[in-house]
Amino acid sequence: MFSLLFGLPRTVWLLGLVSLFNDATGELIYPLVPLFLASVLLAGPRTLGLIEGVAEATASLLKLFSGILMDRSGHAKGWVAAGYALAAGSRPLFYLASSWPVVLLLRFTDRVGKGLRTSPRDALLANAVNENQRGLAFGLHRAMDNAGAVIGPLLAAYLLVHGMPLRQVFLWAIIPGLITLALVLGVKEQPAVLNRKATPFSWDVMSFPPVFKRYLLVVALFTLGNASNMFLLWRARDLGLAEYQVPLLWALTSAVAMILSTPLSALSDRLGRSRFLQVGWLVYGLFYLLLGIHGFKTVYLWPIFAAYGVFLAATEGVEKALVADLAPPNQTGTAYGWFNLTAGIMLLPASLVFGWLWQTVAVSVAFCFSAACALSAVVLLKFWVRLV
Repeated sequence: MFSLLFGLPRTVWLLGLVSLFNDATGELIYPLVPLFLASVLLAGPRTLGLIEGVAEATASLLKLFSGILMDRSGHAKGWVAAGYALAAGSRPLFYLASSWPVVLLLRFTDRVGKGLRTSPRDALLANAVNENQRGLAFGLHRAMDNAGAVIGPLLAAYLLVHGMPLRQVFLWAIIPGLITLALVLGVKEQPAVLNRKATPFSWDVMSFPPVFKRYLLVVALFTLGNASNMFLLWRARDLGLAEYQVPLLWALTSAVAMILSTPLSALSDRLGRSRFLQVGWLVYGLFYLLLGIHGFKTVYLWPIFAAYGVFLAATEGVEKALVADLAPPNQTGTAYGWFNLTAGIMLLPASLVFGWLWQTVAVSVAFCFSAACALSAVVLLKFWVRLV
């Protein structure tokens, strides 16, 4: 395993480091947003659903747009650099937010950056390695991404424990953001991207193989039940978890994902992607059912959120490796655009519905709805998509 890892191209490792520092920045802020909305701005779950749904859905449109333009031009680095620059510039500005519309604007800007960079970056990764190394490459990338997601919450918890006001914690996003931008400038595009013949601009998904389109539909169903992870942290706080422990809980989730992402994604190169997605989505469904139960002790949150880290490790890299497996070689960027669009655009209704069910009906109903979407997606993936 280690020899295979260290044999991966420089581009894979450098993009991994970029994601590490970018996520250290983002995850410093991410678990604090629901706390900031609830305790400082006095907003509720429906407001969080609106903020996250609009931000993620809009960003998803840009993921398709940037993927198509990357295929047309044959260049990815400019989109990647612009995306990371927008994120690095917007995150420290949470310090100035005085109302929830400002939070919406900042989350929107951050997600626009994600939309610009994600599909071109994924195509860079896919084209940097051979087909039989895609799971390993995406697994390593997700592991380093999750390493940043451990560092950020731990730093946030440390600062909160030592009495730093919530607003001032946001300013610490400046340092890892600058490191991210410096690393992006060192990325070199692979010959497979630069020398590829440019393709005409096209939004057409009908030319893709039928199995790819079926896969997108199942991803859409799963994502309908995959509301923002901020709801999970809000739920933990509602169940009685101390404020400084909320980022620690998310750090645990990311640590588990960091440790397991590379071996599980690499194992999918040999055992098949579908099995990993089915198991991962099953874990997700069970996780949501458990979290919807009222009245259990907060100590149980720690193993439950660790299990959620297993879900992330078993699915995030595998989902993206599968896209490259199913897409035509000259449409990799567009394929990632459609995948990211499908997964992201559903986050708007997912977060809106989840927030509405939570605040208007019952929190248990919201979590059961998400679990039902995940378990239905497992059945369709196995018996309708029929991936190997």
